[in-house]
Amino acid sequence: MKIIVDAFGGDNCPLEVIKGCAMAVEGLDIDIVLTGIESEIRKCAEENNISLNRMEIVHCDEVITMEDEPNSVLKSKKNSSMAVGIRLLNEGKGDAFISAGNSGALCVGATLGIKRIKGIKRPAFAPVIPTETGSAMLLDGGANVDCRPEMLYQFALMGSVYMERVMKVKNPRVGLGNVGVEDHKGTELYRETYKMLKDSSLNFIGNVEGRDISKGVCDVVVCDGFTGNMVLKTYEGVAITMMKIMKHMFTDSAKGKIAAAFLMKDLKGIKEKFDYNKYGGAPILGASKPVFKAHGDSKATTMFNAIKLSTNYVSANAIAEITAALSGDKK
Repeated sequence: MKIIVDAFGGDNCPLEVIKGCAMAVEGLDIDIVLTGIESEIRKCAEENNISLNRMEIVHCDEVITMEDEPNSVLKSKKNSSMAVGIRLLNEGKGDAFISAGNSGALCVGATLGIKRIKGIKRPAFAPVIPTETGSAMLLDGGANVDCRPEMLYQFALMGSVYMERVMKVKNPRVGLGNVGVEDHKGTELYRETYKMLKDSSLNFIGNVEGRDISKGVCDVVVCDGFTGNMVLKTYEGVAITMMKIMKHMFTDSAKGKIAAAFLMKDLKGIKEKFDYNKYGGAPILGASKPVFKAHGDSKATTMFNAIKLSTNYVSANAIAEITAALSGDKK
C-alpha cells in the first residue's frame, strides 16, 4: 500500500511529519510519497538521522498556509504540497492522502479535485472523539456550516458505514445532536432530519444532547458543521482545561504529590483517553478517494496514527461500502 503525505502541512512540519512517516514505513510495512520542498525534506531527515527508506519525494515549489483562501489549492497554489498530493491521489499514484494543513483548502481539494462519491451532496469532516465507553464519530466536524436534512441523513449513513467497517463497531448507534431528546426539539433542519433518520434502516436512537455525547450513548453523532465544530473545539478545550486543573491539584501541595504517587497509572490512563494523538486524523467522508485531515499540531505519533487509520480505511473498502449503501438510498 502507498500513502501520500503532505510533508509541509501543519505546525510541526516537516520534522514531525517525516518522523511519523518513518514510523509508519517500519511499523505498517507500507510505502510513502512525500510532497513538498525536496531539499528541505532531505536536509531535515539528514540532520535528525531519519531514514527515508521506502519514501518517494515529489518536489513542490509552494506551501499552503493557514492564512490562504480555501480555493488556493485549485487556483493560486496549484503546485503546493497539498495540491500536488491531491493530484497524485486523483491520478491513482497512491491509495490515500493525508495533510495536517489548511482544513478549508483540503476540503475544497477533496470535493473539487478528487470529486465526491456519486450521489453524495457534500463531503463531511468526521473526527472520532473519546467517550466514557469508547469512542464516537462526530460529523460534520466543520466542513458544512449550512446543511439540508438530506445532507445530515447522508452524514449518518457514511458515519455508520465507517464505524462498522473501519472501527469494527457492530450495528453502530446513530444519534442526532440536538437541544433536547424529544422528537419535536430543534430547528426545522433537525426536526426534518429526525423524521428521515427514524424512517431509515440505520440504527437510529433519536436525539442526543451535548452532555450525553461523552457518555457514549451513541457511536455516530450527526449535526451541521457549525454545531459540530463548536462541539469538537469545546470537547478539546474542556479536556485540556481539566488536565491542567488536575495537574495543579496533584503538584501544588505535598498532600497532592503523595496522592499522585498512588494514582499515577490512572491519571496517565485518563490523559491517554482524551489525547487527540491517539486518533490521528479525521477522514473527509464523501470524497471518492481516501482523504484524511490530521490535527494541525500533529506530532510524529499523531501522523503515524493518521496513516494507520488511512490504511484501515483503504483495507476496509469503506468507500465502496458507502457507494453500495447509497445505491438503495431514496432520500
